[in-house]
Amino acid sequence: MLKKKKMDSTENITGEMDETTQGAENSAVENELSAEEKLKTELVTANDKYLRLFAEFDNFRRRTSKERVDLLQTAGKEIIISLLPIMDDFERAIRSMDNATDVEAVKAGVELIYNKLSNTLTQKGLKPMAALGENFDADIHEAITNVPAPTDDLKGKVIDEMEKGYYLGDKVVRFAKVIVGA
Repeated sequence: MLKKKKMDSTENITGEMDETTQGAENSAVENELSAEEKLKTELVTANDKYLRLFAEFDNFRRRTSKERVDLLQTAGKEIIISLLPIMDDFERAIRSMDNATDVEAVKAGVELIYNKLSNTLTQKGLKPMAALGENFDADIHEAITNVPAPTDDLKGKVIDEMEKGYYLGDKVVRFAKVIVGA
């Protein structure tokens, strides 16, 4: 009987060990599956975030390119609107020149229109370039020709200005066409 009790207790211990081992194996398999499932859900979540971010960026790119096109199409709108009254003044001057007998009145009218145009462009940031008597600078001047300088101090300087140059802000928008003393 003693032997039987020993065997029963040994079987119980091994049986309990087998159940514990199986339980550990089952929980390891469950952990592996749950870890695998966790990784799968993380992958699905990451892919979803990636697709949403990609779509958001694509929408941003389209929207900014559309805004850029709209801006380029309407960039000159403000200056054109400010020049329209001057265009009207020129049309009135042309109509009045047909009937005018006094040249001085026509000349004064054209000068008024020129001053109005000049003031409007100055308000928009256009500045005329001073070139006469300055040293020739290839960055802002365009030399048309060289002529012999009347005096030695005029060598390498601008003697005459054929076409005035202009700055818009600090940037050259039209180079001055000049004659340089040689």
